[in-house]
Amino acid sequence: MDYQSSGVDIEAGNLAVDQIKASVKQTYTPNVLASLGGFAAGFRFDASKYEDPILVSCTDGVGTKLRLAIELDQLDTVGIDLVAMSVNDLICMGATPLFFLDYVACHKLVPDQMKVIIEGMVEGCKRSGTALIGGEMAEMNDMYRQGDFDLAGFCVGVVDRPKVIDGTVGIKPGHYVYGLPSSGIHSNGFSLVRKVLTADICRVEGIDRRTLLEPTTIYVKTILEYIRQGGVTGVAHITGGGLKENIQRILPKTVSVLIEKSAIPQQTIFNDIQRLGSVSEEEMYRVFNMGVGMVIISERTLPETVDCVALGRVSQGTGDVNFV
Repeated sequence: MDYQSSGVDIEAGNLAVDQIKASVKQTYTPNVLASLGGFAAGFRFDASKYEDPILVSCTDGVGTKLRLAIELDQLDTVGIDLVAMSVNDLICMGATPLFFLDYVACHKLVPDQMKVIIEGMVEGCKRSGTALIGGEMAEMNDMYRQGDFDLAGFCVGVVDRPKVIDGTVGIKPGHYVYGLPSSGIHSNGFSLVRKVLTADICRVEGIDRRTLLEPTTIYVKTILEYIRQGGVTGVAHITGGGLKENIQRILPKTVSVLIEKSAIPQQTIFNDIQRLGSVSEEEMYRVFNMGVGMVIISERTLPETVDCVALGRVSQGTGDVNFV
C-alpha cells in the first residue's frame, strides 16, 4: 500500500503548486513577506497611516454555482467569484482588502484544472488590489464524487476605526439610496437556478447556460472611491436574502428604506427564471439580487450613471425595507 493507491497523489499536488507559483506572485505587493517560512505567509502593513487600525476578516464560498461550472467544464471564472464574495463583504465596513487565502477540496487533484481555478482567483485579487498569499489543496476521494471540488476563501483587510462605515449609527432620515448594477445572478440562488434553467429548458428557450457563469462583479475600487469622496453612511452587499434582508442588516431601527422597483436595473435572466420556474415575485426578491449587486446609502446625492442608479430614500421608520 502507498498514499497514491489510497487516492492521494502527492506528485500531482507538487506539480499543481509549481504551475500556479508564477501566477500567484503577480498579486504580491511589497507588503507580502512570503519567504519568512515554508508553512505560512507574512503580511506587513504600515500602521502609521492609520489613527486606530482595525483588521477586518471575511470568509465565503461559491455555493452550487460550482455544480454548473463542473457540468459545463468552465472553471475559469469561479475563482473570481470566490474572491468577490469575500472582498465585497469586507468593503461594507469601509475596509481595504489586504490579502486573500483559498481552500480547494476535490475528489482528484488535476494540476491543469487547479491552474485554471487559481488563475481565476488571481484575476479576482488583481481586480480588488488584494494579495493572494496562501492556500490549501486537499485531495479527498472518499468525500467528493469523481470530478467534484469545493472552494472556500478568506480575506483580511484594514480600516481606521474613525472611518468604519456603520450604517446602524450613521444612516439618517433623508439619506439617499443608490444601487450598483450586478453582472447577473452573481453567486447566490443557484440551487433554484439549476432546477429552473435545466439543459433541456435552456435549449428550447435559446438560453446559453454558460452566460449563467458570468462572474460576480468586484466592487472594491468603486466603493472605496465613493467612500473617499465622503458622505457614505451605509454599504450593503446584495447576496442571499436579496435587497430587503441585506439592506435591513445595516439599518438602525429608527429608519426605513423605500425602494422604487422601476429604478432597479432590469436584467432578462431574472425574468426568465421567474417565468420558466413560475417563481413568485416575493421569492425572486428574497433569493436573488434582481440586478443590484451593491447598495450605497449616502447623506448627499451622487452622480447617476449606468454604474450607479438612485433607488430610493431613507425615512423615519422601524428598520424595514419596502418596495413601491
